[in-house]
Amino acid sequence: MLVMELGDRLLVIGSRFHRMKSTAMKKTRCPWADSSPAMRKYHDDEWGVPSHDDRHLFEMLTLEGAQAGLSWATILNRRAGYRRAFASFDPAKVAKFDGRRLERLRLDEGIIRNRLKIYGTRSNAKAFLLVQAEFGSFAMYLWNWVDGKRIVNHPRTLADLRPRTALSDRISKDLKRRGFTFVGPTIVYALLEAVGVVDDHLTSCPFKRY
Repeated sequence: MLVMELGDRLLVIGSRFHRMKSTAMKKTRCPWADSSPAMRKYHDDEWGVPSHDDRHLFEMLTLEGAQAGLSWATILNRRAGYRRAFASFDPAKVAKFDGRRLERLRLDEGIIRNRLKIYGTRSNAKAFLLVQAEFGSFAMYLWNWVDGKRIVNHPRTLADLRPRTALSDRISKDLKRRGFTFVGPTIVYALLEAVGVVDDHLTSCPFKRY
């Protein structure tokens, strides 16, 4: 009887330990990702995934700049509108937009109708083309800053995340020198996170890419 009771207790203790271990090992998305289905899809499929596609890089440069002073959800909900308004983010086409076309975009409810941001997108397209001509691609320019290797941080909570770094400060300064607008250090750091140069998924996130 004593042996049976001891065995039962061990089984109970073992069961509790298994539940505690399972809970501790449970992976959950970064908290901000669960605010909407669109945000969840963006987090799971794009955010932090290394990108070397210039069209996509110009898109994210445009969207991150448009976010200045706003929430990412606001921009993400207008992504299709931006894609339509800015020629599917073809920098060569956007660089040729004339003043009349840009003024029409100020009436487009599918995007943020801020004059500086709209005209800045054309300026960025022109600067983007110059970078492509110098480096072969914008991707080459961007990834050269980290010698082609991702920076993988290990934040445990959102409080561990930084809005800017020494790297984003340097890139921001260089982009401004090259004629880009809406590329402050915080915006540049958000860009680096978005296109996978920096991985800032929380350590508990199943989409962390080591």
